[in-house]
Amino acid sequence: MQLRVITSVFFLLAACGNGRPAGPTAVIERQGRTPVTVALEVVRTPAELQKGLMWRSELADFTGMLFVFPQEEEHSFWMKNTLIPLDMIFIARDGPTAGRIVGVHANAVPHSTAPVTVGKPSTWVLEVPGGWCAREGVQAGDVVRLEGVAPP
Repeated sequence: MQLRVITSVFFLLAACGNGRPAGPTAVIERQGRTPVTVALEVVRTPAELQKGLMWRSELADFTGMLFVFPQEEEHSFWMKNTLIPLDMIFIARDGPTAGRIVGVHANAVPHSTAPVTVGKPSTWVLEVPGGWCAREGVQAGDVVRLEGVAPP
């Protein structure tokens, strides 16, 4: 058992190469602080966008779900069937795979059907664990670079 765990950790670290997550990431350039990287699960089909993080019982720090919308507009979410609190980061497009955070909705309440929005157009919405943005100092005005994510 211990050998299997050590082997799994070795392959995970090897896949990450330089200590960065393998696969798509969001690099958030925070005002006055070093950038922070989030490993992404990317959703863009209507079925994926509708399901989101419903029924999930956990979401690890420095991981998130990126919603990629075909066009920039004001997006609204609800938390029905979502079991965990989430921070929602709304990102307007400044380029094909880069944008500025136009708003953060912190600690969206699980199971709520109240609409969650920031009242501003966005192309991407990144959901991370509830409270993560406050702990990491992520806020409106920060810049997000998406790596390994195809443009909308």
